[in-house]
Amino acid sequence: MANTPQARKRIRRNERRAEVNGNRVSRIRSFVKKVESAIESGDKEAAKAALAGAQPELQRGVARGVMHKNTASRKMSRLTKRVAAL
Repeated sequence: MANTPQARKRIRRNERRAEVNGNRVSRIRSFVKKVESAIESGDKEAAKAALAGAQPELQRGVARGVMHKNTASRKMSRLTKRVAAL
């Protein structure tokens, strides 16, 4: 258990940040799932539109530090390849 005021404050801050970051990751996953569902349905225009919405979300996740840049790049590359193959 935290004994110093700084450690107590750090625990409170970490809990708040974990909640915010969890929401960010969840939002990114939702955007990626929209693209994947559009790909599954075979609707190329909807998939392109969903991909255009997912790309900035992935980059925002990188900028905010909730996702590694290579992870976001890999996801974008794979999604783009799948949309182009429709």
